[in-house]
Amino acid sequence: MLIYYIMFKDTASKILVVDDEVINLELISAIFADSQNIQVLTASDGVEAIEVLKNYTPDLIVLDIRMPRMNGIEVLNVLKSDSKTSHIPIVVLSGDEKERKNALKYGANDFIPKPFDAEELRLRVFNNLQVKKYQDLIKNLNEVLQQEVMKKTKELREALELAREAEYEMVLKLGMISEFRDEETGQHIRRMSYYAKLLSHLAGLSESEQEILFYASPLHDVGKIGIPDNILKKPGPLTYEEFEVMKLHTIIGAKILDTDQKFVTLKAGKVIAEQHHEKWDGSGYPRGLKKEEIHIYARVVAICDVFDALTSDRVYRPAFTVDQAVEIMRKSKESHFDPKLLDIFMKNLDVFVNIRNTFKD
Repeated sequence: MLIYYIMFKDTASKILVVDDEVINLELISAIFADSQNIQVLTASDGVEAIEVLKNYTPDLIVLDIRMPRMNGIEVLNVLKSDSKTSHIPIVVLSGDEKERKNALKYGANDFIPKPFDAEELRLRVFNNLQVKKYQDLIKNLNEVLQQEVMKKTKELREALELAREAEYEMVLKLGMISEFRDEETGQHIRRMSYYAKLLSHLAGLSESEQEILFYASPLHDVGKIGIPDNILKKPGPLTYEEFEVMKLHTIIGAKILDTDQKFVTLKAGKVIAEQHHEKWDGSGYPRGLKKEEIHIYARVVAICDVFDALTSDRVYRPAFTVDQAVEIMRKSKESHFDPKLLDIFMKNLDVFVNIRNTFKD
């Protein structure tokens, strides 16, 4: 194998010339002897060319068609079927028009008739190298742009995640205002987030709806901010009049959370705050909705809220055991709760108990 290096201070373009006639290898190498930034590699047949390509990646290949051992068409098939070499432009040498057309059919980029004209060969090689450089530039630019897009996407994802975390913390703080007044704890509303997300997942709601419930469920009792302490903190049973005032926390919560529709969490929070005391049989408040008239978010939260309330200490009673709470809820299956949701809850009770044990008061 003959190898001619014509190197300059800038990165050279590599040309692999494949021809079984040594004189042609020498002539083509001489054509580029005075050309800046051209490195000429040579191979005497197709087999040798494949060996050269194991160590070098040329920017262009000048390929003779008629060669022993492995002809130009066979070389073309090998190179164009390999992703590592399929992008390399190939200029074929042939004195036969049919051979040239066949080479173009198999993926050759250009051709030069034999015997070749030195200036034509030089110009065709330069033109194809120029196209290759533009293609490489575009490819590199696309790779750089793709990397930048990935970088910016990662930064945006992290920023959105941080904003989501900040939103959740603000929701928790807002929910805790009412919970502290009601002598409940911040753990109650954290449990509500995880209860609601789990139950909505088990019920087959979409991932986006599960996330909405996770962030919006802590707002269910935000309306208690507007309930007087003598009613909110009363250690004994409420009178009829006091209970009518207590019911207003659903309406107050809906008004507090009434905002632009684009704020998805607050929009869902409004629905939950207003409807989480509605009952399956229509006996709930504030609007007496029944069955599917009650939003699925509120039906999910109703089960979670009652379970957590029953298993937590209150100013007017100590906490019930899990078994006692479950029995109370079962008795209200057809009247208070969505029966299908309650069945799902009961079948997966151990997971909800694990959440309760994780976020103890």
